Formats: sequence, C-alpha cells, structure tokens
Amino acid sequence: MCSKTALTVIAFLLGAASLGAQTAIPLAPTKSTRATVSWPTTDGTFTIDNFHFKDGETIDHLRLHYLTLGQPHRDAAGHVDNAILLLHGTGGDAHSLLNPVFSNILFPPGGVLDIRKYFVILPDDIGQGTSSKPSDGLRAHFPQYDYDDMVTSQHTMLTKGLHVDHLRLILGTSMGCMQAFVWGETFPTFAQALAPFACLPVELAGRNRMMRYMIIQAIRQDPAWQGGEYKTEPMQGLRTANELLLVMGSAPLQMQKQAPTRAAAEAYVDKYLATTMARTDANDMIFYVNASRNYNPAPNLDKITAPVLWINSADDFINPSELGIAQQMVKRLPHGRFILIPISDATRGHGTHTQAAIWKDDLAAFMQQTEAH
Repeated sequence: MCSKTALTVIAFLLGAASLGAQTAIPLAPTKSTRATVSWPTTDGTFTIDNFHFKDGETIDHLRLHYLTLGQPHRDAAGHVDNAILLLHGTGGDAHSLLNPVFSNILFPPGGVLDIRKYFVILPDDIGQGTSSKPSDGLRAHFPQYDYDDMVTSQHTMLTKGLHVDHLRLILGTSMGCMQAFVWGETFPTFAQALAPFACLPVELAGRNRMMRYMIIQAIRQDPAWQGGEYKTEPMQGLRTANELLLVMGSAPLQMQKQAPTRAAAEAYVDKYLATTMARTDANDMIFYVNASRNYNPAPNLDKITAPVLWINSADDFINPSELGIAQQMVKRLPHGRFILIPISDATRGHGTHTQAAIWKDDLAAFMQQTEAH
C-alpha cells in the first residue's frame, strides 16, 4: 500500500495562513523566496468502503491519502507508542506541515518531534489533497461532510489502515486545531496529549461564520457556478471568496512591511490572486469552508481527559483574543493550559500556528510533562 519516497516539498509563502492552516490557499504571501526541504516520507492511501457520514449519506469508497515520517515503535504488548498525528487546516493537505518554518524546527535530530524517535502521520482530510473530494467527479453531489466525519475517518485510517490504536500526540493547526478538540471528546483515551493551535472550541458564529457564509455565497451566486455543474470555474465568485480569505488570514504588521506603498499593496493582492485562483476548485472550497458548520465542542469540554496545550496568537483575525472566549473555555478543560502569544515581529496572524520557532519551547515542555501520563 505504501512506497518509500523522498519528496521535495516546496514551502508555502512564509506568511501564509488560511481558514485552517498553512494550506493550498496562502493568505499572506511574502516577497521572500520559497524554501525547499526534503524529508524521507512514506506515501500511503487507505480506502474505507461504504463510509457512512454523520448525516446519513454514504459513499462507496472513501479514499484517504497520508504521508508518514519515521517508524512505528511497539511496546511489549504490541501497541504503537510513538505515533503523532499532525492535522492540517482548511484547504490544506499532508504536505502543509512540511513547511520549513514548521518541519525544519520540529523534525530534525533533537527536535521536539524528532522523526528518529516518533512516527509522524500527516493525512489529507476528506475533501482535500488527494483524498476523496467533490472535484473528483461528484461535484455538488459529494456528501456534505463535517469535522465529525473527518475525525471518524481519521480514526478508521489509523486503526485499520496503519494499525495504530494509540497516539502520543495530536497537534492540529486551525481546522486541525478544531479537530483536536473533537478527537478529545469523541475518543477521549486515544491520544496521550492534545496540542490545538489557532482556534476556539465553540460554535463558529459572529464574524467567523459571517465570513465563511460570504465565501460560500459568493461562489453559489455566481451565474457561472451552475449549481456546481460548471464547465469552467466561476471566476468572479472565486475571486471574491479568495479576497475574503486574504483578509481573514491577514497579519497587519507583516502586510505593512511587505507592502509599504499603494503600488506594492496592489501588486501583493494581484500576485496572491493569481496564485490561489489557479489552484482552487469552487465546489471543493464550498465544501471545506462549510465543514465547520456543525462544530461546537463547548458543551462537552469536560469530557476531554487528555492534557491540552492550547495556543493562539493575539493578532489572529479569525479567532480574536478580545472576545475572551479562550480564557473562559480553558477553565472547562480538566487538564488544559491556554497560551496567548503576544503580537510581535515574529507572529504571522492566524498563521502563527505554523511558526514553530515561536512556540517550540512550550511544546517541548508539554511533551516532557505528558511523557508518563
């Protein structure tokens, strides 16, 4: 099922972020050159036959693609005890967290997630990467998946595909952050520790849902969308959607530095749109933006028994610190710690979740604290 490869990973533009993470939709491109790094990954695909979605829909064959790094280690009872699940953000894929600002900091020898020590698993979520998605052929008739479906499919892939029945850590960025909370409630004993970065464990409402709704409606109301049966992409709707995403993932300090004049600011937008428009499918975007519609772990946070290291940044436009939600919700976690990273020249708005140099020491301490948990 898997073949060993040495993948060359082209990093996303360093300031990039998205609704979910360092994804296929970079929201804050910089003028820096792209960095390249190679990691010895194993490429795999697991297919779940007759997968049942939460709302009752089914799909004959749900294909889930993933990458792994390192090797599984089994304890005396034969259980894998060193597996780490890394969850990408909205529109991303298994390669998203191979971004050098993340992987070069965490994966090398001596790093917090040293791949000589840990078995690192990076899945493509439903609807993204090369996992099953609307643009494969079903278009708008693809099942309306949500985060619960994503987590359920991840669990099946791990247990039946990779034969992993325990995770040392789940680290998720943005959408992956939200999925980490879902994991903690749905499978409370499966992961030894949870590290959700850049999200809130409450229903997506207020400005967050408004922006997502506007993205979805911009595409659906473009006459070229044709109910999802378009022959060519609905470009005006996609342009508006991607412009909204640019604002959502923005980091004002960095944008001001990168585009200090009117001409530079306009060129910045034009370059961003040219990049994102070329690789965005309208149906795929509607589905992965709307996958958060049922998310709301707030009522059951006390069921999360695993230790939680939860980190947000103060310049995150998607999860504004001034709402005070995190400070209240962390009190509901039996073993939770919340860190708010202050705005600095090192932060990247929502995309701070991928800037591992900023929070690696906190993660290292958390791994030590939970080693014997």
